[in-house]
Amino acid sequence: MTVQIFAASGPHGTATLAAAVDSGFFDPDGPGSGGPPRRVLLLCDTSAVPEAAPPADALPGYVRLRARFGEVLSWNDAVRPLHPGAWTPRPDDVPLWERHLRRLWDLGDEPVELVLESPHASPALALAQIFTDGPVTVYADGPAGYGPTGGKVGPPVGTRVRQLLHPDLLPGLKPLLLAEFGVPVRAVPAGALRKVYGEMADAAPVPDALRGAAVLLLPEPGVLSAAEESAIGPRMVRDTVALGHTRLVVHPHPGAPAPGLGALRAEASRLGAELAVPATDLPGVPLPAEVLFERLRPALVVGCSSSALLTASVTYGLPVAVTGTGTLLERLAPYENPARIPATITDALLPALDDPEAVKGQSPPTEATVAEALGGLLDAVAFAMRPRVRPDLRPAAELYLSTRLNARTWRYFKRRRLASLALPGVVPNRLASVRRNATLRRMARRARALARR
Repeated sequence: MTVQIFAASGPHGTATLAAAVDSGFFDPDGPGSGGPPRRVLLLCDTSAVPEAAPPADALPGYVRLRARFGEVLSWNDAVRPLHPGAWTPRPDDVPLWERHLRRLWDLGDEPVELVLESPHASPALALAQIFTDGPVTVYADGPAGYGPTGGKVGPPVGTRVRQLLHPDLLPGLKPLLLAEFGVPVRAVPAGALRKVYGEMADAAPVPDALRGAAVLLLPEPGVLSAAEESAIGPRMVRDTVALGHTRLVVHPHPGAPAPGLGALRAEASRLGAELAVPATDLPGVPLPAEVLFERLRPALVVGCSSSALLTASVTYGLPVAVTGTGTLLERLAPYENPARIPATITDALLPALDDPEAVKGQSPPTEATVAEALGGLLDAVAFAMRPRVRPDLRPAAELYLSTRLNARTWRYFKRRRLASLALPGVVPNRLASVRRNATLRRMARRARALARR
């Protein structure tokens, strides 16, 4: 019997896995496959202090999701006291760890199939290094999958990946994640995802009185400065009320405290609007935004940069608007920060909150609108982020930067980054042959390194 280990670090990952299981992506291939697999959901808490975080499976609706799996285990318990987000086994210790986990999880000598997030980082990388023989499926639970692989994935792992699963958030656009290995891509059906989120919503304590309110998705704390964080929430409230919405629901970023809720309530009260914050039985742990979409059918969803914005627009057909994305793109550091891809997509594709006509006249993205807004842009940003992972994207990046770079699109790039990669925008076109010469670029990098020393 094959043992399928599904690693998930949060409710969105578990929901994506549940929808993929419902869609038959992990069913046995045929009569000679050895019977139905044993499915194990492996929960991985990679927060800074996992011991202080509430258990992920205590969220409303998680019991329904767990029914797809035969058992639920904890990666944190298996590697304690090591931090699950920062540890990988030493090569000499790999056989010891495999024997330990097989005994701990009662795997015996059965073949193991892994289903992982982010194969370049732990805990996915650690699991792939420990169980070295079986096939690997990688899944993306948001728009970050449309960006490049976050680091160099070695052939021992990359060549074992047999499929990439992702929610189809951008019609007609294929993810770049693991494309360097030619991994086949499969989209998780939107209907299956909605069914899973509907099950979670059935168990969520959301008052029906909030139905039809506008939902405000607060950005992740720590990316913007303290002053910018304290200003963006009240600005969301003001601009949303200016569009005629007087009932507001605030959704804090998952896994982070909601900063400045008092200021948001005061601003809403000053403008004559009502503001609510749906809560769970776990203090400080917000409901998944998709649960609010299911229960409330919001009149508008406002955010800075969130995968939930694309889900609201594409999967649920709800009106959306973005604000603060320009500041976010400027503040993200380093340039290869994986949050850059979602921020780029939402900024380029979705209407701005301060443009009432665009907000009121919008429709869900189509293949044509996605191609117009993102065609060539994501390839250029992906190469600038990870030139060593995707060197094949250089011609696409040079073409985009030579023809599409203007006052609007400059926000997606950094001059220093383009200069270090000898890309158009900072290097004159007449020096294009120099720009393409790998030897000269290598000499320039060495010269800069010597100058820094």
